[in-house]
Amino acid sequence: MPKSTSYAAKIPDDRGFIAYDASEDAVWRDLYDRQLPNVQAHSASAYLDGLARVDLPRDRVPQCPEVSETLRALTGWQVAPVPALIPFGRFFGMLAEKTFPAASFIRRREHFDYIEEPDIFHELFGHAPLLTDPRFAGFSQAIGQAGLRAESKDYAWLIRLYWFTIEFGLVVEDGRHKALGSGLASSVTELPWAVQAEGAERRPFDIIDILRTPYRIDIHQPIYFVIAALDDLFAAAERDLLADVHRAQALGLHAPAYPPKTDAA
Repeated sequence: MPKSTSYAAKIPDDRGFIAYDASEDAVWRDLYDRQLPNVQAHSASAYLDGLARVDLPRDRVPQCPEVSETLRALTGWQVAPVPALIPFGRFFGMLAEKTFPAASFIRRREHFDYIEEPDIFHELFGHAPLLTDPRFAGFSQAIGQAGLRAESKDYAWLIRLYWFTIEFGLVVEDGRHKALGSGLASSVTELPWAVQAEGAERRPFDIIDILRTPYRIDIHQPIYFVIAALDDLFAAAERDLLADVHRAQALGLHAPAYPPKTDAA
C-alpha cells in the first residue's frame, strides 16, 4: 500500500451512507461496464458466483450498509468505510472481527485504468463477491486472527499470504488459468495479463514460498501463485500461520523478480 495518497476519505452520514455525486456514480458505472466482460472471460467461477450473489448496482456507487446487509445474511460479514490508507494492525483487527475495511472514495477519471491505492470500486467489486462465500470469508478471518497474535515485524510477511491469494491469486479451471484475486477482478489491464501473458511467472501455491516472495503494488505482478484446488487454500485457515511466518523468516526473502522502484516508477 502506498504511504500517501491524493485522495480524501468520504465521510458517511449517521446511517452509514455517503453522498456520491453524479460524476462519481458515472465513474462507477463506466468501470463496471468496462470490467464486467473482463471478469466474465477471465475470472474464476467462485468470484463470478459471488458477484451474482452480492448483486451490486451497476449505475451508481454502492453503499456499504446495503452491501453489509447482503453479506451479514450470507456469511456474517460487513463492510465499513475507512480512509484509503490504514495500518496493518487495524486491517488485521477488522478482518478478525468479520469487517472488511472499504476505502470510501472512488478514483478520478485520470486514474480510470489504474490506481495504486484501493478505492471503493476495488473494495466492493473486487472483494465483496468472495466475502459472500463462507470458505473465503473464513480464510480472510484466519489471516486477521493471525495478525492479532503477530508482532509488528511479522506484518509484512503475513500480508503476503493475503496479497498472493485473495488479492492476486489464480486458480485452474478446465485446464485454464482463471483469476481469483480481488485485485485482478478490479483491474482493467492486469486481469488479462495475469492469466494470459507469457511474461508472467505462475508458480504452484505454496504457503512458505508465498511468504518469502516480495512484491510491488505499483506494477503488474511478475509472479502469481496458482491454486490447483480451492481446498488447498481453505486448509491454510487451519494452519499455524505465525509458525509459517517464522519459518519463512528463517529462510529469508527470495530475490525480487522486479526492478527497484525509482522516483519515476
